[in-house]
Amino acid sequence: MGKVLEIGICKNKGENIIPLNEVQAIKGVGLANDRKSEKNNDIKRQVTLIEIENINYYNKMFNVNIPAISFRRNIITKDIKLNNLIGKEFFVGKVKIKAHELCWPCEYLQKLLNQKYFVKELWKKGGLRCEILTSEKIAVGDIIKI
Repeated sequence: MGKVLEIGICKNKGENIIPLNEVQAIKGVGLANDRKSEKNNDIKRQVTLIEIENINYYNKMFNVNIPAISFRRNIITKDIKLNNLIGKEFFVGKVKIKAHELCWPCEYLQKLLNQKYFVKELWKKGGLRCEILTSEKIAVGDIIKI
């Protein structure tokens, strides 16, 4: 069983991620007030997750201390292997979610963080793109159940 370690949204593209203690997940839309939320949203754009273990791996490998929220995913998880969830439905707290694909690291974020090997080292470790199947709040500390 995993858990939610951190939550973040960004109201407008390019702005800093805003850390939150809880956020409203909206079925078929995304997270309330997040830049990627929109009516009839693509199932792969509604919410993103990443493992703290992969963030810690990167920070240790390159002797940096990039905050987890700076990896620009909505939910930072702990103690769950996210890649194993592709194609599966699971719960983040009371919110039912379906994982559709890996969330690949991008050159935009590599440049933003000023990290030369970011894309290469986080390939297949950049998290998941997911669909929100039920509306409810997600909070830091929520349990993730398959």
